[in-house]
Amino acid sequence: MKSKTHACSGPVGRREALTAGVLGVGGLTLPDFFRMQARAEEAGRFVDRQTSVIFVWLPGGPPHMDMYDMKPEASSDYRGAFRPIPTNVPGLDVCELMPRHAAIADKYAVVRSISHTFADHGGGHKRMMTGRIPATPVNTVNDAPATGSIVAKCRESINNGLPNYISLNPGGRVNDVFAQGPAYLSQAYLPFNVEGDPSQPNFAIPNIELNAAIADRVDNRMKLLGSLDRLERKIDASKIMESIDRYQQRAVNMLMGDAAKKAFDLTRETDELRDRYGRHCWGQRALMARRLVEAGVSFVTVVMENPYQSSVPALQQGTYNWDSHAVNCHIWDDLKVRLPIYDQAVTALIEDVYQRGLDQKTLIVVTGEFGRTPRIENTIGSQTKVMQPGRDHWPQAMSLIMAGGGIRTGQIVGSTNSKGEHPADRPLTPNDLWATVYRHLGINPSDSFLDYGGRPMPILPFGDPISELIRV
Repeated sequence: MKSKTHACSGPVGRREALTAGVLGVGGLTLPDFFRMQARAEEAGRFVDRQTSVIFVWLPGGPPHMDMYDMKPEASSDYRGAFRPIPTNVPGLDVCELMPRHAAIADKYAVVRSISHTFADHGGGHKRMMTGRIPATPVNTVNDAPATGSIVAKCRESINNGLPNYISLNPGGRVNDVFAQGPAYLSQAYLPFNVEGDPSQPNFAIPNIELNAAIADRVDNRMKLLGSLDRLERKIDASKIMESIDRYQQRAVNMLMGDAAKKAFDLTRETDELRDRYGRHCWGQRALMARRLVEAGVSFVTVVMENPYQSSVPALQQGTYNWDSHAVNCHIWDDLKVRLPIYDQAVTALIEDVYQRGLDQKTLIVVTGEFGRTPRIENTIGSQTKVMQPGRDHWPQAMSLIMAGGGIRTGQIVGSTNSKGEHPADRPLTPNDLWATVYRHLGINPSDSFLDYGGRPMPILPFGDPISELIRV
């Protein structure tokens, strides 16, 4: 039995939501970020298509048997505590704690038969994020580029005032926890990370960092942690934009330009829509993701990890991420809090994408690194000190959903056996998922980039688009 510390792949430390500061990318300032991108080889892989992906990441591993692949006829030590409810698609049932999913099942597809062999969080993250067999089954720093980094590389010629790869992430540790790093593509293709809780009144997109010489010319005593509007007025009054090197100028323009301001500004949305997504971290991150792709960002990762924030009371028998071992949490009590928040945020995102006419342009993928054990385990909880139920890691079967992107929705792809243990038909791998994503983006997965040793590595070594999802 794994301990709580070992089992949980989430951030080990918590940082305050940033109200002001320097927006860095893996420790880089924005000028560094653009300077490194300019030095990277173009390689001629920009695809001029206005398509995008919102990738909702559920770290820890969501329980497929309690969400999208319920087995009410299985014995009590498998089927779980909740009952399935019918959706508006005949034959597609979901958990009773997700009634909003039931109402819009015609707008998404459930894929039940993806599996892999990496049961550790690190190996699972790397396997899912990269579409490659990781060099090691543990640790989360990926040795091949994450899909978002591939997209950023292929679309680096786009300059619409925003980065092409953005991660909305609670703690900012995208490379060493969630395997979102660029590996041999270079640090220029790390996601542009936005931390904190957008539902909070003190949430802000931090400012950029100018170099010391420029800062002196603006105002030796000026604090570079003020609001964007204040910094913009100061720069305009000082007439020094011409003297900033072109990478710093691009960085300044990005976060002071209308595109960035509008994309990140949730106050431009109606209270009704913000309420519909939910006035919690997950809901407001999902809304921000929709705004970002609408503004032209190619790939946005939305991390939905800890539901116990945004005034949601902490639950002693709950857990930080989706890692629902019995030692970590009482899985049924945790899901009673977690799933309604998830249900609201994800369905609002899907409906919003369709209602705004983005359903051909934007593909939504919602997944974690693996599923959970079909058989329920019982052990003493590390927090509660009492016997409680849970489920362990299970890469042999998992469920994910996809919406938008012009795909065929309102269907189930694949199935698992009667106990939810492994695919019963249409076995798929993470590579088939990413082949589908790359097809949507117009990226050829046979294209290659040089690895650390100078060897050409294809974007995907194998995998085919999921044919059931493709409209002819």
